[in-house]
Amino acid sequence: MARSATPEFPPARLISSTQELEAALAPFHNESFVTVDTEFMREQTYWPELCLVQIGATNDVVLIDALADGIDLTPLKNLFADTAVLKVFHAARQDLEIFLHLFDALPTPLFDTQVAAMVAGFGDQVGYDSLVGSLTGHMIDKSHRFTDWSVRPLSPAQLTYAAGDVTWLRLVYERLVKKLEQEQRLDWVAAEMAELEDPATFRPDPEKQWERLRARTNNRRMLAVLRAIAALREREAQRVNVPRQRLVKDESLLEIAATTPATTEALTRVRGVSRGLAEGRTGQALLQAIKQAQALPDSELPRSPRSKSKDTPRPSASLVALLKVLLTSCCEKHDVAPRLVASADDLDALALDPSQPHAVLAGWRRKVFGETAQALCEGKIALCVKSGRVVAIPQNTDVASA
Repeated sequence: MARSATPEFPPARLISSTQELEAALAPFHNESFVTVDTEFMREQTYWPELCLVQIGATNDVVLIDALADGIDLTPLKNLFADTAVLKVFHAARQDLEIFLHLFDALPTPLFDTQVAAMVAGFGDQVGYDSLVGSLTGHMIDKSHRFTDWSVRPLSPAQLTYAAGDVTWLRLVYERLVKKLEQEQRLDWVAAEMAELEDPATFRPDPEKQWERLRARTNNRRMLAVLRAIAALREREAQRVNVPRQRLVKDESLLEIAATTPATTEALTRVRGVSRGLAEGRTGQALLQAIKQAQALPDSELPRSPRSKSKDTPRPSASLVALLKVLLTSCCEKHDVAPRLVASADDLDALALDPSQPHAVLAGWRRKVFGETAQALCEGKIALCVKSGRVVAIPQNTDVASA
C-alpha cells in the first residue's frame, strides 16, 4: 500500500486524578466508537497489574495513569458500560481479562481488529504494527513494547508510544470496516465477538487446569491427584496473586501426582518444593488434596484427555488430511484465515460423522467451507489441481472442464 500523508492526531493528555478522569471521559459518551489499549505488568503477579489505559476519541486522546495515588476508575467503568459507544481493541483478550477482574464486567459492545483482520484476509493473528502498515502504509514505533510501565514518572517517549496505540487504531478500524462492508462480512465479525463478550472466556475453571499439563499416563488415580493439586495451585495463586509457576512449577505438580507424598517431610523431597512451602498453608493444603483424591471412588476418576478406548471411533487420517487441504483451498478462495474457520478438532469431528450439526456447518463457515467439506466426506466431490490450485469438482467430472 502506498504511504499516505501522516494524519493529524490530537495531543494526548495524561490523567492522574479521579476529577480529571471524570471530566475527560464525559465527552467520550457522545462518540460512536472509542479505541482502547492498556499497558500492564504480569511477571510478578497472577493478575495483570494495570499501569496505563489509553482511550482515543475523534478529537482527544487520554492516557489514564492507573497507578496514580487515589485515582478511582469508575468513570472508565461507566464508559465501558455505555452500550451506545463501541469499544475497539486490537488483540483484546488480555485487556478484557484485566477489565473483567477490575470491574467484574466486560466492556460492551466491543470490536477486535485482530479478529476482523482474520476475517478480512490479513492472516492468522496479525500483529498491530503489521496491520497498521498494511492498511495505512506507515510503520509504527514499537521500541517501548517491553518497557517497565510500572515505573514513574513515564517519559515523553513512553507517552507518545502509548498514544500511538489508540490513534492509529482509529484508522485501522475505519479502513477494516470499510473493507468488510464492501465484502459483506461485517456480520461474520459480529458472530466472532460473542466469545469475547462472554465472561466465562476469561475465567478459567481451576478443575480443568490439570488438562494443560499433558501428563503422559493413563493411570486414572494419578490423574485424579493431578486434577486436585492443579486446581488447588490455581486457587492459591489467585489468592496470593503470584504466577502459578512461581507458586509450584508444573514439573513439581507432575512429580507430586506420581509420588503422592503423605507427609510434610515427603513433600519437601519433591524437586522444586521448598520446606517453607511444604510446611506452610499451601503445602498442607496440597497434602489434604492428595489424600482426598486418593479416597475417590473409581467412578469419579478422570480419564486422560488424550486416551481413547478400543471402542472409541477414530477418524480416517487420510480423510482428515484431505479436509486440511480443502480448508486451506477454501480459505485461499475466500481470503480468510483458516484457524478462524475450523480447528483440528472440528476436522476430526466432521470426518467421523459429517451428518452431525458441527460448528463448521453453521453461519458463515458453512458457506466458506462447511458445505464443501461435508460433500467431500460424503464422496460427492473430489479434489484435483487446476492452474496450480487445489479445486473441488463433482465426482466423475472431467478435470479439464472443471
